[in-house]
Amino acid sequence: MKKIIRSLVSLIEGHLTVFKHLFMKSVTVQYPEKRRELNDAFRGKPQVAGCIGCGICKSVCPSGAINYIKDENGNVRSYTFDLNKCIFCGNCKYYCPQQAISMTKEYELATDRKSDLILEYRGGKE
Repeated sequence: MKKIIRSLVSLIEGHLTVFKHLFMKSVTVQYPEKRRELNDAFRGKPQVAGCIGCGICKSVCPSGAINYIKDENGNVRSYTFDLNKCIFCGNCKYYCPQQAISMTKEYELATDRKSDLILEYRGGKE
């Protein structure tokens, strides 16, 4: 008899919890129809423009996701971000003396091919 009473009490408590949350503001959104507003500190897909090739970003990247190739004059010819390795920590942006790296708010990076996650920037453009 005690088990039946405990079961009924648990059932009533569960229903009360559901009923209480029924009128609360929703925590989730109906993605992808509705999207959350991202704050300014969000660190999404990195973007490069105006890199001078000092190498600071490469040295502070904990995952080794950054690489660049210089030409014979010492100018950066191509700059690559390997998003397969990138942990989106933002160290590259923070330590860049030229503010050449920015973290965009783009976060939908899912793809079927790993090669799509290697971003190559040439002359400041992707």
